[in-house]
Parts: sequence; structure tokens; C-alpha cells
Amino acid sequence: MTSCGIYSFNGTNIDPAVRTISIATIQNNSPQGPAFLTQRFTEDLKDYFQRNTNLRLVPRDGDLQFDGNIIAYDFAPASIQQVGGVSQAGSNRLTIQVKIRFTNSKDDKQSFEQVFQNFDDYPANRNIATINSDPTAVRTTTDKIITDIFNKSVANW
Repeated sequence: MTSCGIYSFNGTNIDPAVRTISIATIQNNSPQGPAFLTQRFTEDLKDYFQRNTNLRLVPRDGDLQFDGNIIAYDFAPASIQQVGGVSQAGSNRLTIQVKIRFTNSKDDKQSFEQVFQNFDDYPANRNIATINSDPTAVRTTTDKIITDIFNKSVANW
């Protein structure tokens, strides 16, 4: 099989001149969130790009550069229902927002700054402490955000 320009079978649209990527630590600037959130999100973002592209990860000044911060980590009732005449949460929603600055040093028209947001709902009997102590629960939400960042930056979806 031969390649047709800049497209690949994994859905990326990366110019062949782009060979490296740098991802700065994505700091948690929200007043909440588990202690592991900064490191986990940053490492998961790096891993996702390494698994889905042939780009070489460099500490700084990559052809593609990402930096940003987690700006919101909110846990709130998602659906209110009446139980015995009392309003109660039917479920709780974890919402995470991440502000990303993406720089494409080879084509500045593709650079952007954007807030990415996603959420997951949990049964009303799960509180924020149990969600925060369960890295898998938080990862479900962050994985969706990372996929959105990937699609916006290199898949152009």
C-alpha cells in the first residue's frame, strides 16, 4: 500500500513536516479535584498521542505544542427527583473543563486556544470523595476530553 499525502489510517491529518510534539504539564487550577489529576491528565494526553501518531515526544519546542490547565472540576446534582415529598439528586454529575493552547509551528492557522469539557453521571449514592478516590471514574471523563483534543488538533474533525 502507498500513502496518499498527509492522511493516515488512524484518522490523523498531520503534515509530513511535523515530526515532534511537546506537551507541557497540564496544571489543575480548579479549586477541587484529586491530587493525582495534574499528573494523570498530562501523562494520559502524552500516551494518547504516542499511541495514535508517529510523532516523537520532546520536552519542549515540538512542531506541535500543547499547554494549558484544568479550569473546572465540578460535582453537582444532575437530576432532581421527588422522593416522599423531598427533592433529592437522582444522579450526580462530574464535569471537567480543560483550557488548551495548541501551537502548530509548521502551520499557525491550525493553532488554537479552546476550552474542552466533558462529564459523566454517577448514582446519587456515590459522593465526590468516592469518585476522587477512584482513578478509573475520573479517567472516564478525562479520556473523552483527551479524544476531543486529539481530534481538534490532528484529526481536524
